[in-house]
Amino acid sequence: MEALLSIRLTPRAARERLVAGPDGALAAHVTAPPVEGAANDALCRLVAKAAGVPPSRVSVIRGQRSRQKVVRIEGVDAVSIRARIGASFPPRRR
Repeated sequence: MEALLSIRLTPRAARERLVAGPDGALAAHVTAPPVEGAANDALCRLVAKAAGVPPSRVSVIRGQRSRQKVVRIEGVDAVSIRARIGASFPPRRR
């Protein structure tokens, strides 16, 4: 069982957070710079914390060098992960 999430990543942010947009899209802000995979690692830790799984179960499977990422979370299904992440984070203000 696994879930795939599409997330837009913003590195070098002031604080780390996940934000759910009104259209259901997820955006992540991490403080790490986009150097040598540091931002991707920070994204995996952030998603793992929100999903309630160990960081080793979260990986970036597409978009390693892009802002648009596809993240795989092992051990949970897509419906429950979306519900957990959507309920944990407020909608983004425009």
